[in-house]
Amino acid sequence: MSQKSVAVVVVAAGRGERAGSAGDTVPKQYRSVGGQAILARTVEAFVSQPNVSWVLPVIHPEHEQRYAALGLGGDERLLAPVHGGSTRQGSVLAGLKALAPLKPDLVLIQDAARPFVPAALIESVIYSLGAAQGALPTLPVTDTIKRSLDGAEVVGTEDRRLLHAAQTPQGFRFGQIFSAHMRAASVRREFTDDAEIAEWAGLRVVMVPGHRDNIKITHPDDFARAERIISGDTRMETRIGTGYDVHHFTDGDAVWLGGVEIPHNKRLMGHSDADVALHALTDALLGAIGEGDIGIHFPPSDPQWKGARSTVFLRHAGDLVAQRGGRIVNVDVTIVCEAPKIAPHAAAMQGVIGEALGLSTNRIAIKATTNEKLGFIGREEGIVAMASASVEVPRVD
Repeated sequence: MSQKSVAVVVVAAGRGERAGSAGDTVPKQYRSVGGQAILARTVEAFVSQPNVSWVLPVIHPEHEQRYAALGLGGDERLLAPVHGGSTRQGSVLAGLKALAPLKPDLVLIQDAARPFVPAALIESVIYSLGAAQGALPTLPVTDTIKRSLDGAEVVGTEDRRLLHAAQTPQGFRFGQIFSAHMRAASVRREFTDDAEIAEWAGLRVVMVPGHRDNIKITHPDDFARAERIISGDTRMETRIGTGYDVHHFTDGDAVWLGGVEIPHNKRLMGHSDADVALHALTDALLGAIGEGDIGIHFPPSDPQWKGARSTVFLRHAGDLVAQRGGRIVNVDVTIVCEAPKIAPHAAAMQGVIGEALGLSTNRIAIKATTNEKLGFIGREEGIVAMASASVEVPRVD
């Protein structure tokens, strides 16, 4: 993409009441983290980027003195702030109108309450606009999402594999998003973010990988996390878990291994689908977080698991890691058998495991070996699988 002018709208017109404790009247964007106001950190994250042409803060009309007290300045790319509207959508439109005379090629729209946006993420959003009309950073959703009509009763479960949490900056071609915002202002609807306006206007919006430190400071507890990010003390520790499983053969025509059905002249005997690879991996994840083994969570005596796909067990283990505030770093599975051949199916296994755990395939290893015709494996009486998993979880002192 040839060099284009890039403007940034920093949306800072909210009152920031949710982030304050009782009696605290300082809006969150003006509160200090690591000795510097959140808004100042956010503005400087963009002013420091050589490919950014202008940065325009949009502030609340009552916050002029607070903004002036930040002492921002010294860079001609930082424009004088403009006043926002009564809603975030109105504030963004005010910023776009103020930028219109400059005729920027691209515009990034950033929440003031995200002060830790990495330079690489900014560059990634800008780069993606070379081929797309809109770009936004996202993170895959790891929690199970329930749907409720009244906030009390569950009526359904969303497919989290299709869900992604949006971050900012959200980037667009200036003329297109300005036009979309002008049209959106004329309808009786409040959009949740600028990407939704772009989608509504028919623009093509692509996703780029977000960053877990690119947090939005919304609630009081977020300030403690922000301080940990600044200090470099995320208070995470690495845990290692291992798993082992074995199943013997019986009459059949296929085996399930790593979530993939492989044609064979036998099948593995078990209460569920007898997928030794996923059983071993599930145990490795459970072991890493001290949650026992697969039999505790899915006892073979329970008829509901009769014939169940082992991806159910694996997703459960992944959910438990996420509920601890952790993340899976990598997993490693070794399958020991004389037959069937594993190598032709390894990539498919990586795909199944990656989908179940929200992992990229470069964090998933599938290996296979024979037992050199020794023992019950060598006699082709069964299959063994071993697995290890590395996870990061918040440290508990």
